[in-house]
This record gives sequence, C-alpha cells and structure tokens, in this order.
Amino acid sequence: MTKQVAFYFDVGSPAAYLAWTQLPALCEATRAELVYKPMLLGGVFKATGNSAPAAVPAKGQWMLQDLGRHAAYYGVPLVFNPHFPINTLLLMRGAVALQQEQPERFSDYLEAVFKAIWVEQKNMNDPNVVGQVLAAAGFEPQGLLALCEKADTKEALKAITTEAVQKGVFGAPTFFVGDEMHFGQDRLDFVRRALEK
Repeated sequence: MTKQVAFYFDVGSPAAYLAWTQLPALCEATRAELVYKPMLLGGVFKATGNSAPAAVPAKGQWMLQDLGRHAAYYGVPLVFNPHFPINTLLLMRGAVALQQEQPERFSDYLEAVFKAIWVEQKNMNDPNVVGQVLAAAGFEPQGLLALCEKADTKEALKAITTEAVQKGVFGAPTFFVGDEMHFGQDRLDFVRRALEK
C-alpha cells in the first residue's frame, strides 16, 4: 500500500508556500502519494482560537527571519507580501473547484497563486489582480469564478476545513502520515522519517 502525505494548506500562509516547494520532491524520494487538502485557514483559526504569528509583533518579526532562512536553505524565492494578510476565501474555493472539476489544472493553479502572493507581491485581495494572474496562467477567470460560486465548491471547502479541525489542525501547513500529525514547514524532516518507517 502506497504511503500518503495529507497536506492541509492555505495559499495565504508563507510557511505553506515553502512546504509546497519541497513536498513533491520529498514524496517522490519516499515513493509517497501527496494528497492536497485545501482548507480555509481563517476558519481553522476561528474554530481553534488560534491567530497568525504576525498578531504578536515580536513573533511575527522572528517568523519573517526564520522563513527567510528556510527559503535560502531550500534555494527558493520568498518575498513577504506587503498586502498581507490576504483574504483567501475565493482563492481557496478556486483550489477546491479545480481539484474537483479540472484536476489536471490544479498544480498550475497552485503555482500561479502561490507565486503571485509569495514571490511577485501581488495584491490578491483585489479581484482584478486575481483575474490577471489567472489569465496569465492560462485560466479563464470568469469560468473559474463561476466554479467558485457553485454550492458544491463552497460546501467542499467547508467540509475540508471542518475535517482539519476535527483532526486537530490549528494552523498551516499541517501534514498527516497516517494518524501522525506534523505542523509547520520546518517539520518536513519528521514527515520524511514517518514515510521511511
């Protein structure tokens, strides 16, 4: 039986972005299946009483430095977005919609959105900017928006978010290997060890 990594994420999290840059290669090296679980981080925070690290100024300042160190270590770009925090409701609905309706375009969508936020500093709170980013990535923005507004899409995002909270998720990124939970992109070595058991 192929081992799996369930990856609970929200594109508005810089730590989730860093994890996303590393997980495919990690899973390939360990012959594990990567299962994407797009959730709404704001919903998780609300349900668990958690908040973003930036809510504590000293922690937020340290977190920026730590994420920068990890990006340099991984050899990937990371530029903090001046428009942070990003309201990701529509973006995460888009991820769920594509996962359900056009799975072959799911990875293209994640690449476009993650890079727009965490490399190109785009204001993804602005629907016009979102439309431009998606069009540049080969998507038809109005068609994707229609998928985001479907009741099935909305319910699927709610369901994954509820599932995450019920499993003990309190932030992003969170990974599960079987029932073993790991939180934070700086725990990828532990994810690898769990897969190699």
